[in-house]
Amino acid sequence: MSAFPEYIGDRPNISGAEEEAVQVMRRGGQRELFREAGGVDFNNIRSACAIALHMHQPLIPAGGDDLKTAALISNLHYMMEHPDIGDNHNAAVFHQCYKRLGDYLPQLTDEGKNPRAMLEYSGALLYGMRQMGLDDVFDSLKRVTCTPEYRHTVEWLGAPWGHAVAPSTPVQDYRLHVLAWQQHFAGIFGPEALERVRGFSPSEMALPNHPEVAYEFVKTLKDCGYQWVLVQEHSVEQPQNGRHPERPHLPHRLVCRNAAGESAEIIAIVKTQGSDTKLVAQMQPWFEAQGLKPLELAGKTVPPLVTQIADGENGGVMMNEFPSKFMEVVGQASGSDVPLMNVSEYLEHLFHLGIKEGDLPELQPVMQKRIWDRIQPGDGPKKLETAINALKKEDDRFHMDGGSWTNDISWVQGYDDLLGPMEEVSSMFYERVIKPGIPSDDKRYRNALFHLLSSQTSCYRYWGQGLWTDYGREICRRAQAIMQHDL
Repeated sequence: MSAFPEYIGDRPNISGAEEEAVQVMRRGGQRELFREAGGVDFNNIRSACAIALHMHQPLIPAGGDDLKTAALISNLHYMMEHPDIGDNHNAAVFHQCYKRLGDYLPQLTDEGKNPRAMLEYSGALLYGMRQMGLDDVFDSLKRVTCTPEYRHTVEWLGAPWGHAVAPSTPVQDYRLHVLAWQQHFAGIFGPEALERVRGFSPSEMALPNHPEVAYEFVKTLKDCGYQWVLVQEHSVEQPQNGRHPERPHLPHRLVCRNAAGESAEIIAIVKTQGSDTKLVAQMQPWFEAQGLKPLELAGKTVPPLVTQIADGENGGVMMNEFPSKFMEVVGQASGSDVPLMNVSEYLEHLFHLGIKEGDLPELQPVMQKRIWDRIQPGDGPKKLETAINALKKEDDRFHMDGGSWTNDISWVQGYDDLLGPMEEVSSMFYERVIKPGIPSDDKRYRNALFHLLSSQTSCYRYWGQGLWTDYGREICRRAQAIMQHDL
């Protein structure tokens, strides 16, 4: 039996094969998989463009009228059953958005063009669509993901399974999200597809900036086999001067240090500008790349890469205008000196030139320079917290809430109604599941984990109050009940 079935019992395969998944990731990371297959003449291009589409729908207790007994279903399912509420009439269009890149990329390739796209789907969305019987989505995505003549056109990005935001999710739980997504993805698309996953897309582009949390975030990604992470331009700073990246279209190294003096680093690909679906829907990154010239890096001249990510289904422009604009730009970019490329393909070309990871300029999460100007990594957690508290008193704009696609939303402040129950569930999971040593392939472990991860989706935090908070609290209640009665 495969280590990666899609389902184990009535739950998705989100635990029990953690080590096997990481081994698959590391095995793939040791080989070139994209450079030659892509057919890009890297030495003769001016610049390149990478686009990514992010897809997510949360699981909500809405499969019935009573919140306490309603089945846990995809929000997409709820939208389809209640088309008269709000924007729910878009559900059928969303369904098509989730599958269309699996159709477009082979079509364009068969036409002799050279398309590219990166895809990031939350585990909650994948589970919810399968639960709904939307097998056509999976058939379409499998075609482009697994067929040798097409798979170089798509790059899958890893994600936290339940679309959890890193700054306010307990670090041990965030690792569970990362591992769960890898196993679930391999269960759907196979281990060969997981070998090709190298980049990670944090939900809401949320990057922790507290030194302890940021260190654990990067360490988790590296431990789980990831080679690079997507970061928002204004969520990172240059350690020498505290300014945002001066050359954002080159890869960097995200280096995170903690109070104990330990450091963890990973390649960072900088997403420029804020969150605006129209940027990708109208293929603005490619037009931006046309205005760029090669840059010097480690004594070599290299083409810059403009990278953008946007929701793949939300917004009228993405739903309606993206298909024709994508087709148009692929036609113009193919064979030109400003091609579309996926990030791992670009990095393989870069390293083939002899550039090393250590040659990449360094970045760190925002506001850390002010901390390290006062203390040194290795001074210990007490001095670290003293420095942070002093900085908060001196400047009310200083915070350790992390950075994301927006400067005006914190993923920590204002969510006490939900973060309290979430922290209780996290603590209970540790005390009743992890500490007693219940194996991760035990069905009780998997059921409790499924509810823990489902409760931590960013959607419940984003709205802060009302029905969505009720949804989040109800999932937390169910998780607690499972751990109180089944373990």
